[in-house]
Amino acid sequence: MKNLFSNFKGDLFGGITAGIVALPLALAFGVSSGMGPSAGLYGAIFISFFAALFGGTNTQISGPTAPMTAVSMVVIAGIVAVNDGSLDKALPAILVVFLLAGLIQIGLGLLGIGKYIRYIPYPVVSGFMTAIGVIILVTQILPAIGYYPKEDAEFVNNYKPMAEQIILENYLKEEAGEGILVLNDFKETIIRAEEITEADKLKEAQTLANSEASGVIGAIKVLPRALNNINWLELILALSTIVIIYGFKRITTAIPSALVALIVVSGVAYSFGLNYRPIEEIPSDFPMPNLGIFTAFDLNSVTPYIFTALTLALLGAIDSLLTSVVADNMTKTKHKPNKELVGQGIGNSIAAIFGGIPGAGATIRTVVNINAGGKTKLSGMVAGILLLIVLLALGPIASKIPAAVLAGILVTVGIGVMDYKGLKAIPSLPKDLSIGPLKFSSEVIIMIVVLVLSSIWNLVYAVGVGLVIASLMFMKKMGDLTAERSNIKSLEKEVNWPDEAAFPLSLQEEVFIKHLKGPLFFGSTSEFQHLADQIPNSASTVIIRMGRMEYMDQSGLYTLEDVLFEQKKSGINILFVDVLKQPRYMMERVGVIPDLIPEEHIFKSFDECLTWVKSNVKDKIANS
Repeated sequence: MKNLFSNFKGDLFGGITAGIVALPLALAFGVSSGMGPSAGLYGAIFISFFAALFGGTNTQISGPTAPMTAVSMVVIAGIVAVNDGSLDKALPAILVVFLLAGLIQIGLGLLGIGKYIRYIPYPVVSGFMTAIGVIILVTQILPAIGYYPKEDAEFVNNYKPMAEQIILENYLKEEAGEGILVLNDFKETIIRAEEITEADKLKEAQTLANSEASGVIGAIKVLPRALNNINWLELILALSTIVIIYGFKRITTAIPSALVALIVVSGVAYSFGLNYRPIEEIPSDFPMPNLGIFTAFDLNSVTPYIFTALTLALLGAIDSLLTSVVADNMTKTKHKPNKELVGQGIGNSIAAIFGGIPGAGATIRTVVNINAGGKTKLSGMVAGILLLIVLLALGPIASKIPAAVLAGILVTVGIGVMDYKGLKAIPSLPKDLSIGPLKFSSEVIIMIVVLVLSSIWNLVYAVGVGLVIASLMFMKKMGDLTAERSNIKSLEKEVNWPDEAAFPLSLQEEVFIKHLKGPLFFGSTSEFQHLADQIPNSASTVIIRMGRMEYMDQSGLYTLEDVLFEQKKSGINILFVDVLKQPRYMMERVGVIPDLIPEEHIFKSFDECLTWVKSNVKDKIANS
């Protein structure tokens, strides 16, 4: 506790400054997620406070971030879609997924996984971050120009026939579940169908229209229609916000430009009584736990999103630990990665229980905190408390903020979060992959695959695909490099080792010496399979020197077994020299030793082997 208050003034000022920076972003991320601005504030309050209290990075400021919000958006949209478009109905399942992500993070920390997070390949992270920017940028175009698909009557009308069909299908499912559906008697179905009102059709059609226009592809599909229905006031408010954010930074960075834009544009719009669209109402009461997580829990509604929860947990871990490294470099300290994961997990779990969206360590807010004097965990806790005070005291005022202002803020976030360093490096990266006559950079391919799949398909699966491709390409590179440095290649002429100088010239036609240098593993097995191509027709004995083959994997073991079996079947004697411990253990497990190669054909040194050869191999030419 003494250490907690050792830098009280600096931590107080740092926390307040970071909280001010976090405010507009928390509201914007909440709106972007689909759960509303209050969810963004709740996430910022609880994650900031508890991740700081229990985490392993003293100066870390945590809260909703662009990557976490983008993935959360996918979760929320998916669960809302299967709950008749009702956020209230879907909320328990959504929060359970967020709670599960937090618990997974705690588990990762307790298992000591924190130190392995750094092994995520940079091209995967780069492609993902750029995709996050693209997703935020594209999806915010519609609210920035004041177009909301479910409020476009003509667009919604296109979905009314489909809406009626879906309502009827839901009735049939209900009847089947209730046991009142009889093939020869559709009286109940007909009665229910007649009771479908225009309001029911409209509500379902609005849900369908909103779903159709969601995501990058959906936004692009409806963009032509949106451009024909621009709300010029909303567009002016959004553009004014963007201009102030970028313009004010040129004047000073001491005051967060996003906050300045939020206050100025919202103040002008409200003061002049402009007919703008405000954000959802923010409650000014103290956040209360959402007990629906426990009382309305449905395993079936959550099961499809377990992998997504894992992705949220891993993404939050990567995001937070990268920020921790930045904080270490600035403060010359060393964070505790596993403790940081536990802290982030506790913060996300508590935020989920109170209805907040998940988050992670936020780089910009952490840097602001350090520059303003923050040095201990108290600074992150102060940031959370400040946001709670804003919620309780200014909730009704914050509810008057124009939605277009938050869209403008998010457009700048989308532009800023892209990995320009990775994009700029594309032309200079080595082209190490050939497809026919064309050459490509494997890292660029991974980056583009993750970027495209994340933007137009699914963030979660895109990361998985990227990791698989990166792993396969890494294994291929390592295999090629290892095979290149070894003497396992079949088509190269064998070069005598120094101790072979005394080998009898008269037996060189009868004895072939194969040198294995480097591991025999999946990357070099295809070359070793062609050993028979090297053996001259006159040879009756093959000496395989293994003193420099320190490792053999299962692929190498079975390849060796197949090759030895073929040679033995052809009547060729195989002799092993200097078999090292690991390869010998592998060969003994499957019976290569002694079934194919008896102990008397295994020698500790080449000299011992040479003695055996002189006694047992005869010169065919001399004896003919």
